[in-house]
This record gives sequence, C-alpha cells and structure tokens, in this order.
Amino acid sequence: MQYALLIYENEAEAYAEGEAGQAWQDVVKAHNTFAGALVQSGVMRGGEGLKPTATATTVRVTPNGRTVHDGPFAETREQLGGFYLVEAADLDAAIDIAKRLPIAANGSVEIRPCLVMGS
Repeated sequence: MQYALLIYENEAEAYAEGEAGQAWQDVVKAHNTFAGALVQSGVMRGGEGLKPTATATTVRVTPNGRTVHDGPFAETREQLGGFYLVEAADLDAAIDIAKRLPIAANGSVEIRPCLVMGS
C-alpha cells in the first residue's frame, strides 16, 4: 500500500536563514540522504519539498462558485513543507519510515494511506 508522509514544520523557523543559510543546507542534505536510502530500499514512489506558503494559491469551492486566494487556506503554527510517497506493507512499516524522516525539532509527520483509484 502507498502512504503519503506529509511533513509539517514551522516555516518561519525552517526558513529563518533563508535557502542559502547553513541550517537550510544541512536539512536539504539530510533529506537527500534519507531519500537516497528510500530509493535503495525500493520503497520510494515520489515526493518533493514545497516552497513557503507565501507562494501558495488556494482555490475555494462553495455553493456560490469558485474563488482564488493568495496563500494557504488556513493560518496554522505548522505548514506543509513537503511530502514523501512510499510503499509500505502496512501502517506500522510506514511509521517506521516516518520515524527516520529528518524534520525540525518541533516538526511533525502526518501519515496518510493513499486511495486506490479506479477500484
């Protein structure tokens, strides 16, 4: 079964030094190492980091139609910063993978099973 590992972090902390800062470069290096290990083990199916929420656009659908807004749909302390799509035998296996994911000290990983489309 495929699972999405959704990475939530406080982007103000994650981008504190900007993309050129040493802390940011260390995080990118850690993710590259982690992703390489997932590829080697054959469980990696996809994934990407995401630009900050300031670059987001939200389309909201209501009974009155569709509207487009700058930014994320909600204000939160943590923002979605990226995701991995992995193949795992079950939730316990997905949790084991998520526990190794490099995130900020105050970050979290949401694990969501993917729907099987067309069945």
